[in-house]
Amino acid sequence: MRMRKVFFHGFELIVYDSVYEPFEDSYLLAENVRVMPGTSALDIGCGCGIQAINLLRQGAIVTATDINKYALKNTEENIKRLGFSSNAKILYGDLFEPVKGKKFDCIVFNPPYLPNNGKEDKALDGGKKGNELLFRFIEHLPRFLKKNGSAYFIQSSITNEAETKQKLKYVGFKYNVLTRKHFFFEDLVVFKAFL
Repeated sequence: MRMRKVFFHGFELIVYDSVYEPFEDSYLLAENVRVMPGTSALDIGCGCGIQAINLLRQGAIVTATDINKYALKNTEENIKRLGFSSNAKILYGDLFEPVKGKKFDCIVFNPPYLPNNGKEDKALDGGKKGNELLFRFIEHLPRFLKKNGSAYFIQSSITNEAETKQKLKYVGFKYNVLTRKHFFFEDLVVFKAFL
């Protein structure tokens, strides 16, 4: 299996060939997530583990999930290599499926946000309009976030930001837009949602 290497806060991460490589979206999201030591955190769609490792380096107790079994193995390897295994659990499944009945102080999600172009790539395909997966996440979020907890996610200007804000309000969330950055053909926006 071919691998690439990326760097985050001085940590070297290995990225398997069949796993989403961290790009601007991954780094922008990670740079805006802040937690206190001991925070219970969930990283949905963990990929190579960059969000989980960002949470772990801040002292969180992390559950990382993905529907790509190679991504789970990739995350597990990076977490182990960096010495964070004792505070991490890695589970297979779609969105919140692996953590039914549990609640977290912090939930992080870097969703696939590109509109479906006919090719199936679970790391990029956000559905027909690009926000279907994000909206599924938002719909289920209230059942998994503790009171006073926060959820962080990223969105592209390719999809409808106003619809996301409406959806958050509809399910009872307040939100802040933490940052907005322009890259090539899109703006990337980091949301922080809370009850």
